[in-house]
Formats: sequence, structure tokens, C-alpha cells
Amino acid sequence: MAEEESTTVEAETRRLLPETLPKETSTPVVETQAPLLEKETAVVSTSTYIEKVTELSEENPEDEKPSEGSLGRDTQLSRVETQKRMSLIKAWEESEKSKVENKAHKKKAVIEVWVNIKKATIEAQLKKIEQCLEKKKAEHAEKMKNKMAMIHKEAEERKAMVEAKHAEHLLKVEEIASKYRATGKTPKKLLALF
Repeated sequence: MAEEESTTVEAETRRLLPETLPKETSTPVVETQAPLLEKETAVVSTSTYIEKVTELSEENPEDEKPSEGSLGRDTQLSRVETQKRMSLIKAWEESEKSKVENKAHKKKAVIEVWVNIKKATIEAQLKKIEQCLEKKKAEHAEKMKNKMAMIHKEAEERKAMVEAKHAEHLLKVEEIASKYRATGKTPKKLLALF
């Protein structure tokens, strides 16, 4: 069972990085876990995964002598398996972090949209109130203009009445003066003023 897992890990690693690992033709390739691995790596981009595996494979010192026999092979396979597991864990961690960041970004965007909608609503209400106030102001200004026009009209009428009475009194005084001239009498009121 452990040999099947190690061959699967080796086959998957060889599939992703064919030039970095030596090929062994005697080991059968078992593809039982490949769909599962593809699902896991579908979350993280393939290039990120390849970069991580390449980094981990480059960390192995090349001047280390590989052990001979199955023990050396097993240690290499376990090292590759550990590296792969670590790279998958790191890729999963990055994927989860990006999911969390995306979720937070979406929530912030929703809040921004909510704020913008509320601002727009308040601005529309303010504009409506301003329009209503402008309308009332115009109506009151019109009323005041009408009142001023009425006052001017009434003032003109009063002035006309005063002028008419003034002209009437002047005519009356002229008639009385002509009567006094014709009769030769002096006005009695004039003497009362002295």
C-alpha cells in the first residue's frame, strides 16, 4: 500500500515536473489518486503549484549521494512525498487565504455599494427638499410682488384722489375769490388769521 502511494506521488510529480526528476521505467504508474489531486490543485493555479514543487525540489542538495538499493529509493520517495504534501498544504493555505481575502473584498464592495446607495438617497431627498423650498420661495416672492403692486396701485389711487380733491378745492377757492371780487367784500376767514 505504501509503495502504491509512493508510486502515485512519484507519477504525479513526474507528470508535473518531468525534467526535474529522473525517470524510472521499472515502476508501474498508478493513477488512482490523480483525479483527487487534480481537484485539489484546481483551486490553486497550476503555475503556482509547479513553482512550489520546483522550489522544494531545488532545496535538495545535489551533491548528496543517493543511497543504493531500495532503502535509498524509499528515502527519496518519502522525501518527495513529504515535499509534495508540504507544497499541497502551502498551496491549500494560499488558496484559503485568497478565498478569505476575496470574501472580505466582496463584503467591503457590498458595503461600499450600500453606502453609495444611501448617499444617493439622501442627496435625492436633499435635492427634493431644496426644490420644494425653492418653489415655496418663488411662491412667497410672487405673493410679495403682488402685495407691492397692490400697495403701489392703492398709493396711486390715493394720490389721484388727493389730487382730485386738491383741484376741486382750488376751483372752489377760485370761485369764492371771484365772488368776493365781484361783490367787493373781503373774506371773513382771512381776517381771523391775523
